[in-house]
Amino acid sequence: MPQTIEISLEGRVALVTGAARNLPAVIAREFAEAGAAVAINDVANEERAQALAEEIRGHGGRAEVFLADVSQWDAVSGLVEQVRQTLGPVDILINGAGPFAMDPFKDLAEADWDRVMDANLKAVYMLSRQVAQGMTARGWGRIINVSAGSADIRNHSVYGLAKSAVRFLTQSLAVELGPAITVNAIAPGQIAESAPDISEFDPTFVERALQWTPTGRLVTRREIARMMLLFCSPAFDSVTGQTLVMDGGWGIPRW
Repeated sequence: MPQTIEISLEGRVALVTGAARNLPAVIAREFAEAGAAVAINDVANEERAQALAEEIRGHGGRAEVFLADVSQWDAVSGLVEQVRQTLGPVDILINGAGPFAMDPFKDLAEADWDRVMDANLKAVYMLSRQVAQGMTARGWGRIINVSAGSADIRNHSVYGLAKSAVRFLTQSLAVELGPAITVNAIAPGQIAESAPDISEFDPTFVERALQWTPTGRLVTRREIARMMLLFCSPAFDSVTGQTLVMDGGWGIPRW
């Protein structure tokens, strides 16, 4: 296994949305291990969020749980203020919340369109707007968004559309919020730990992905989280507006 990246985030506060489980939960653990005080956000899964916070505190870290629906403006405003009062102002925003839907557009329910677009895309805009002023005033801030390889796949419906728009928004925010704030995104391919889930939609997808991936394996959640840590390090101070694809080379054009 690769060695742990030695990056210190002591004195920083990181807000990670959708962090009760899956990739955002791993991100929260990694940022806590690097010394950040972590605000664990989720819309409803309090039990799992609290278990994660207790795990982090058990390892000497600092973490608190904040339940809020990041697709709603009032909830976002309240969330950022609650984090400020409890842990301090947000220095690092990880937009990890990202519900999935892959019904064809001809069958897609309006409610599913709204749920996926609002949580994956509108939440990025609202949260970034809420934290940007404070980051700018303090002279430092990092916003990291989660796009996806689905942004390049035209049969991944509204999810792919939302994740494609996240890339556009990442660049626009980088232009508007610099120089104090950098804004970047990571676009994972199929994630190893989530591979069983995709079989519900396409039982052959993982096998085909592995055959088409030059590295011969799927990216892991921890690899993605550690790359996000790098985005917060001095080595990446000049990197903004970028979407880093982590898919083992799967998306390289072949034709």
